[in-house]
Amino acid sequence: MRDFHDSWGWFAIIANGVAGLVMMLAWKVTAIRKPAWVLVIVAETAMMVQVFTGVSLVTGDDIDPPRFHMFYGFIAFLTVGGLLSYRYVWRARGWMELAYGIGGLFLMGLGIRAVLQVTT
Repeated sequence: MRDFHDSWGWFAIIANGVAGLVMMLAWKVTAIRKPAWVLVIVAETAMMVQVFTGVSLVTGDDIDPPRFHMFYGFIAFLTVGGLLSYRYVWRARGWMELAYGIGGLFLMGLGIRAVLQVTT
């Protein structure tokens, strides 16, 4: 399970980075919006799988990760929830793709910071 958490983390980081960049582009290029949403769904689902895998490792196994590693996972969980919560506000203002683009890049950054907490 720990090996899965390590390798899946990189998938979640890269997926959110790509989805964030594509959504920033989709904010201006309306033709790519539908495929971009598929990327967002895959990327955010990957991040939630990563968070829940981490929680199961901490609760099930006797693992004591660095505190900030868990903090970044918790913030990633809240970020995905926040993006979902405010989607109607952003849609009404025409900012939805921009918000999800920034959110994807933010999730990528959180993932990188979480990895750095473990490796240093």
